[in-house]
Amino acid sequence: MTNINKSVLEMWEKYLRSIGEDPEGTDLTYESWYFCDNEEDANELAQLVLEGTKRATASLYRSYEFENEKVPEVGQHVIITDWDGIAKCIIKSSKVTILPFRDITEEHARIEGEGDKSLKYWREGHIRFFTRECQVMGLEFNEDMLVVFEEFKVVYP
Repeated sequence: MTNINKSVLEMWEKYLRSIGEDPEGTDLTYESWYFCDNEEDANELAQLVLEGTKRATASLYRSYEFENEKVPEVGQHVIITDWDGIAKCIIKSSKVTILPFRDITEEHARIEGEGDKSLKYWREGHIRFFTRECQVMGLEFNEDMLVVFEEFKVVYP
């Protein structure tokens, strides 16, 4: 996302004030993004976070390399938006695990909270999504690829 919606800036300032931080003098930083690569999923997943159902997300490690971005770290803040960039909530990373796709467990799928929360559902959906991502990167998806599994807590609102 290149244009940051005003709601993102407003939510960050409100969050900082709620934890006693001065928005002008804080050392805290954030990123802002939406889930997935289409409007329906992005909006649905943001809603699952707000409901407390979705407490994790998974990304291909290679995507971070391709985008020249840092892998998430514990304590990192992210403002989750809908597809249109409207701020929905702020999450804070609580655990980051890097593991091969094939080693994702039922527990990981349950924490990620999508669909029926089963490993079967998780695998099918993520194979489709990761295959699309790999095509953009000129790669072929395989189950040995590393996944960044990021657990988080909603910290605002």
